[in-house]
Amino acid sequence: MAIRARKVTEGGQISLPAEVRNRWKTKHVRVEDRGDHVVVRPLPDDPIAAARGALKGRLGSATDLRAEARRDEAAAEARR
Repeated sequence: MAIRARKVTEGGQISLPAEVRNRWKTKHVRVEDRGDHVVVRPLPDDPIAAARGALKGRLGSATDLRAEARRDEAAAEARR
């Protein structure tokens, strides 16, 4: 995509080109002030749905995690 200049309104607003908005498919963005420039990043409209499944396979199943927690609790009790 070509770089295009955008006008900042008196209210401090800018418009994102339709091509960008349609590609991002979101109505929320994060604006990062980097001192000499600004970075605009899309945010998901539903962050919970977007995060769903992100850790799948990294932590093990809920059953495995509960079993590990029980073992840890039993070991802690045994040390007391």
